[in-house]
Amino acid sequence: MATKLFVGNLSFNTTEGELLDLFKQAGNVSSCELIMDKFTNKSRGFAFVTMASPEEANAAVTRFNGQELDGRKMTVNEARPREE
Repeated sequence: MATKLFVGNLSFNTTEGELLDLFKQAGNVSSCELIMDKFTNKSRGFAFVTMASPEEANAAVTRFNGQELDGRKMTVNEARPREE
């Protein structure tokens, strides 16, 4: 079962491709979505990465939470359901 991760505190210069390549180091990535502002079409500084299994998701959290990417320390944890 796939596990969705929240990746926060990203540099506005970070690309979806860079995130995908980084998270592939921890396992199989099902999807990677960098959230963009709909008006400016610039990054909002966070993304959602879906890992193929819970084990790979845990490995990604352990490996990348607090790691620096493009000069900023990423926050990586399991995504929570959106609040209404």
